[in-house]
Amino acid sequence: MAKSYVKFEVSKEVANKALEAIRVARQGGSVRKGVNEVTKSIERNMSSLVIIAEDVEPEEVVMHIPTLCEQRKIAYVYVPTKLALGQALGINVPCTAAAIEKAAGAEGIIKEVISKVSGKEVPSEKKAAEPKAEKKAPEKKQKEEAEKKE
Repeated sequence: MAKSYVKFEVSKEVANKALEAIRVARQGGSVRKGVNEVTKSIERNMSSLVIIAEDVEPEEVVMHIPTLCEQRKIAYVYVPTKLALGQALGINVPCTAAAIEKAAGAEGIIKEVISKVSGKEVPSEKKAAEPKAEKKAPEKKQKEEAEKKE
C-alpha cells in the first residue's frame, strides 16, 4: 500500500544520488537529521534539499514535510527506506528525514537530483555571476581611461 504522503515516485537512480549527496554533504557541510530538525530547517528557509523515507510508520510523523517544502519552494525527494537514509547520514539507527543545509561539495549532485525530480534545468550559480562581472568591466575601463588622461 502506498503511503499518502508520497506524492511522486522516485527512480532508484535518483534515490541513490540523493543518498550520495547526503554522504558528501555530511563530510564538510551541514546536514539536519530527524523530523523536528528538518521541519525547523524548512521553516527557516535554510534547506537546499530535503530527503524523506518512504517507509515511515506512522505516516503522520512526516506527512507535513512535503507540504512545507512546497510552500517554501524547497526541493524534496523520497528514498525507499529509513535504514538507508540513516546509513547515508553515518548513524547506526534508521532516520525518517534529513535536510541538506550547506552542501560543501555536493552542489552538483543536489542540482542533478533537483533537475531530475522537478523535470526542470536548475541554473548554475556561475551563470548568474557572469552578468555581474560584465557590468563591472565597463566601470573598470572608465576608471583606467580617466587615470590615463590625468
